[in-house]
Amino acid sequence: MSEHSGYSDRDLQREVTELQGRSATAARLFDIRRVIGGLFVVYGIIVTIAGITESDADIAKAQDVNINLWTGLGMLALGLFFLAWLWLRPTAPPTPDQDPDSERPAG
Repeated sequence: MSEHSGYSDRDLQREVTELQGRSATAARLFDIRRVIGGLFVVYGIIVTIAGITESDADIAKAQDVNINLWTGLGMLALGLFFLAWLWLRPTAPPTPDQDPDSERPAG
């Protein structure tokens, strides 16, 4: 058993492994590509629906270009690109900064 705490080296190693697993999960969960992709998909759906339901008078005001439809489709494409990028190239788990043997107290 370790002198400084009531835990054995095995317990400490298990705790470190568990914390590394949680850290990797948090890194994947809060990956910026997921946030950007999700927001662009949601807003792209909303703007695309607005473009589909646009009246002819509104389209005529924009020089006969259904700008909401095209912008919504572009946002959808960009959002899906980010989500595909996340799926094809997932975040690598973080690596520890130091060697675990260097952190052990001398004794």
